Amino acid sequence: MKHAIFSNARFHLLQRLLGPLLHYLLLILITVICVFPFWWTLVVALSTKGNTFAFPPVFWPQGVALDNFAEVFRVIPILAFYKNSILITVLTVAGKLVICSMAAYPLSRMQFRGRRLMIGVVLLTMVLPSEVNFLVNFISMTRLGLVDTYTAVVLPNLVTAVSILLLKQAFDEVPQDLLDAARVDGASEWSVFFRIVLPLIAPWLATVGILTAVEAWNEYIWPSIVIAKPEDFPLSAGVLYLRGTYGSSTRVIAAGTILTVAPILVAFLFTQRFFMRGMDGAVK
Repeated sequence: MKHAIFSNARFHLLQRLLGPLLHYLLLILITVICVFPFWWTLVVALSTKGNTFAFPPVFWPQGVALDNFAEVFRVIPILAFYKNSILITVLTVAGKLVICSMAAYPLSRMQFRGRRLMIGVVLLTMVLPSEVNFLVNFISMTRLGLVDTYTAVVLPNLVTAVSILLLKQAFDEVPQDLLDAARVDGASEWSVFFRIVLPLIAPWLATVGILTAVEAWNEYIWPSIVIAKPEDFPLSAGVLYLRGTYGSSTRVIAAGTILTVAPILVAFLFTQRFFMRGMDGAVK
């Protein structure tokens, strides 16, 4: 009996020790898998010698220099591409926050006929991949005379089901008594929305803004379709010219990729606390 009790206690102690260890090992493995592509690209971009596709791969740059990055600036107008990407990203984030918040608020706080049907339609749109809408969006932009403008790039991306549902969940968390008290004090529905509700869901708005910024910054298929002049391309689309100019220079292409990813990565690192607060509220 004593031996069984001792074995059971030892088993629970071992479980308590190995549980966190396995947990952290799994997290480390996932981190390595996620970070490795970016790290390898950075190593290739900084290297000036050695076999790029050696196996096992090289984990530290050889002949470190910034020549590949300088070549990217020399070959393509990357500063103009940066300006275009920043403009498109800012317009997309601002427009989506305004439109999606105004769409989510009635679905959360207003009772009207067809409300559940509207929520169901929003959910159904998540089943379709975004590429399905390219043809319809292009025809719409053509008939509106918006092709080859930034409006055509931004407009189709201002409304997404994920953003609406995330903000709806945020509005659901706001106490109803607070809204009723504001209405009793004479506040209009617009005042309740802009002066009370939106400040309370700031972490969720930040989360939607960060997700939208990453998506808008990295998108290259749709801008490549609706923009004809190369000088108006965003960075994600403009850097593809390196593939044609330097089809065999993997290091220059890697340098262009790093210059594309680095700004949004740095921005995310500085804003991740807002992102985590918003996601934590969404999970609750």
